[in-house]
Amino acid sequence: MKRLIFIVLLLPMLATNLQAQDPHFSQFFASPLTLNPAYIGKIDGQFRVAGNHRNQWPTINRAFITSTVSLDMALGRNALPNKDTWGVGIMGYTDRSAGGAVMFNYGSLGTSYHLGLDEDGYKQIGIGFQATYANMSINTSQLKFEDQLTTSGFTGVTSEIFNNANLNTSYFDLNAGLMYSASTTDRNHFYAGVSMYHINQPKQQFTGALYILKPRTTFHAGGYFPLGQMTTLHFSGLYSSQAKATEAMLGGALQFFATDPEEEKPVSFYAGSWVRFNDAIIPYIGMEFSDFRLGVTYDVNNSTLRTASERRGGIELSLIYVHRPPESRGLPCPKF
Repeated sequence: MKRLIFIVLLLPMLATNLQAQDPHFSQFFASPLTLNPAYIGKIDGQFRVAGNHRNQWPTINRAFITSTVSLDMALGRNALPNKDTWGVGIMGYTDRSAGGAVMFNYGSLGTSYHLGLDEDGYKQIGIGFQATYANMSINTSQLKFEDQLTTSGFTGVTSEIFNNANLNTSYFDLNAGLMYSASTTDRNHFYAGVSMYHINQPKQQFTGALYILKPRTTFHAGGYFPLGQMTTLHFSGLYSSQAKATEAMLGGALQFFATDPEEEKPVSFYAGSWVRFNDAIIPYIGMEFSDFRLGVTYDVNNSTLRTASERRGGIELSLIYVHRPPESRGLPCPKF
């Protein structure tokens, strides 16, 4: 296995930066349950369905493809004191790499509690916990090895021998997070949170080799406030570290209302950009209509991989649905 070529041309550059790093989304704000378990149930409605799809480095044949879907709901708002909220949520996501030869599948179940700090519920502090079952599989029939490389490409026969065509390993994972949020009116909101994933440092084992998944700690914050009757500024950022890998992002978007913001479900458009420092510039466009919010980003790579990736870091799509009963206005909640 030592001679396994994962992505032949990129391995020297990727080995340091991506070692033991979790899959991630440029639209981290649109994938709440992979960012912080305290997001569970933190919604201005009854329940939320969120989906994300990312194709990273499309110039390299299916280098990394990540998809996720989650469902979370807010419970007990009428029964709990001080606008407290109890949240429950489930999530599933898959991450494929090396042309589909390597696949991770995850299933998560989590809960949270958001404590109201004032009688209106405009200030809250929340804590969340999440348990995850993860499975990793390698389809050895799709792998390429250095002894297969000929002048015509990977056309030779490898001397590597596997007992099974598929190698599998599974583990359980524990995650937790905290978040504080505050609003002064229905049109502004500010929040800050911290989360830790892989608290129990689960073990991954293949063909006798043992790997320990290091904890990932993330600090994130953001908010929004009106610039005028028909325009709102949203902003957010994060700093995440795992083993020797770090990620820092910062950016924002303007929301332009196409209909009256005081309507029950106004229509609006978003335009903005985020920056992943030392890696990519990420333009963002979006649209909010009815109970849906659609977002599209494209990573413009400016790191040392820009030549191999042709600056095409990858496209990412997000779609969020928040169910709001008629004539119901929830409390302000994080959007970005």
